[in-house]
Amino acid sequence: MSWSLQEVSKHNNAKSCWVIINKKVYDVTDFLQEHPGGSSIILKYAGRDATGAYEPIHPSDALEKNLSPSQHLGPVDNDAVGSLEKAEASKKKTKDELRVEQFMKKRPPLNRIINLADMEDVAKQVLSYRAWAYYCSASDDEISLQENARAFQRFFFRARVMRPVSKCDPSTKILGFETSLPIFVSGSALAKLGHPLGEVNITKGCAPSKIIQMVSSNASLSYAEIAAARSPSQTLFFQLYKHKNDAIALNRIREIEQLGYKAIFLTVDAVVPSNRERDVRSPWVLDDQETGIKVYNDGEGAADTDPGLGVAGALIVNDDRDMTWEKTIPWLRSVTKLPIVIKGIQCVEDAILAAEAKVDGILLSNHGGRQLEYSLPPLEVLYRLQTQQPHIFDKVEVYIDGGVRRGTDVVKAVCLGAKAVGLGRPFLYAQSAYGEVGVRKIISILEREIVTTMRLMGVAKIDELTPDLVERVDWQPVARLAKL
Repeated sequence: MSWSLQEVSKHNNAKSCWVIINKKVYDVTDFLQEHPGGSSIILKYAGRDATGAYEPIHPSDALEKNLSPSQHLGPVDNDAVGSLEKAEASKKKTKDELRVEQFMKKRPPLNRIINLADMEDVAKQVLSYRAWAYYCSASDDEISLQENARAFQRFFFRARVMRPVSKCDPSTKILGFETSLPIFVSGSALAKLGHPLGEVNITKGCAPSKIIQMVSSNASLSYAEIAAARSPSQTLFFQLYKHKNDAIALNRIREIEQLGYKAIFLTVDAVVPSNRERDVRSPWVLDDQETGIKVYNDGEGAADTDPGLGVAGALIVNDDRDMTWEKTIPWLRSVTKLPIVIKGIQCVEDAILAAEAKVDGILLSNHGGRQLEYSLPPLEVLYRLQTQQPHIFDKVEVYIDGGVRRGTDVVKAVCLGAKAVGLGRPFLYAQSAYGEVGVRKIISILEREIVTTMRLMGVAKIDELTPDLVERVDWQPVARLAKL
């Protein structure tokens, strides 16, 4: 059976809500209250085509996973297909879309991108405002975001000279899996916001250098699509946001096991949505850009309206808020044999508890400054762990992410005991700006910077990077000069 636009349009409220996605009709009435982003965003498209809003932030199997077969109502009829295609062809581009098109034509050639900051500058210009607001946003006043990067400026090298470094090998292993550099892709959601190929750009870009990609539970492509894009020997890890319903969480684990993901990074620092104001504001900014008018409250009603959670907050509203060391880790151990890493350790005390829980690794992280404002920079936590409880490094593998933008940052962290260092935003920016080749480019940049740093320190192998080669200073270095 096929449906006319007229028939679909009748189902435009909470009592009967149908939407069209890719020329197929779905009854989402019973799903309204379960939708992580709330019912209002779905009702905005009730009785209409929602494809444009749906596709950039949902994997291809989302409808299959969340709706029963009876809620898949079938295709629209031929007249509707023609009308939808005509409407799409005649759709006027927004000012933001026109801006993106203009800057895409002006992108510098890839050989002029010489560091990760250059790549970020290009991404800022070519990303939609909505995507940029989501990717770059952090909590509250974004102090933690800034301090994550500033922390690296407090650590200086104690280089050794007169050592052979003509042969320098930056390769290592993470949980026993080979990587050409002591870096990995930290889990980051919604890569399709920046590029139609999304996470697959990162997967393919990482393959030649054997860089390991951690895939987010909230990826914008299905876990199967990402797995299918990898090379035969490529390693993928999975970032698990544990659902409050154990059965749903277990189904997710079983799926990624069958797809060949090699480890689970359990995220523990995002149990509730944080206050990411850039992300929350982005729809208002776009509305103001289109109309040229700033909308002010007239004192009636709107002042009491909840501003919402933003794109980011909507992703984690169904996550388990009652995880404990005593309950969650044993449960996870009971349902999977994959290595378990705790992602989001923010103090020495919890690092000790993780080791006592006999997990395989810990990722020192404050979610890129996107969760708890004024959480310690991960590098500072790593330093405290190394000076206060160095035996922990013999019990679990330790990683960090957050604020890493240079090869020198990576080397400092490895000196202090990190097995490897994760980067999230830089890979999103690279794939958004240049696709797969952008990802390869930043890996090449980091390799050059890491190897150069190691050689100038008198180090030829990763295991020669030790705590005595870095020193923490209490004075504030001169701010980096503006680029010429």
